[in-house]
Amino acid sequence: MNVERFFSALNVSANGMSAQRKRMNAIASNIANAETTRTEDGGPYTRKMVLMHEQINGTFSKMLNGDEFNLGVTNKFHISAGQDGGSINALVSGVNAEETEDKTPFKMVYDPSHPDADNNGYVEMPNVNVVNEMVDMISATRSYEANVTAINAAKTMAKDSLEI
Repeated sequence: MNVERFFSALNVSANGMSAQRKRMNAIASNIANAETTRTEDGGPYTRKMVLMHEQINGTFSKMLNGDEFNLGVTNKFHISAGQDGGSINALVSGVNAEETEDKTPFKMVYDPSHPDADNNGYVEMPNVNVVNEMVDMISATRSYEANVTAINAAKTMAKDSLEI
């Protein structure tokens, strides 16, 4: 068993768990502020989202028919020429999770008695849909559980390989 691959598998899953935790924190903040019409910045609370993309170490290199091209610094692929046109191997090290604000417009609700109502009686409400947040929370929970399962599987394979 290649020890580097074992720790790499643990690192990818741990990185995924961290990203899902960040996503759950954003969802919890969204649900807690679903009715907040006034923030420190002025205006209603803006929904937070966590955008994820793969984190690949090294440089992106393309090798086809013996030629190699360095195309960037964020990805590492090895493309080898063959009868089938080549193959690609990527060195994935986890996931990047970046928190950002949702740019969808705020909901306008008619409530002339609200202290933040405008001259026409409308209040700008946060762009948070609690039902969507609950669905996202279930998805994040399942993804977190999948990463825990992957870590446990890697640990079991390592333990079993030592018993051989």
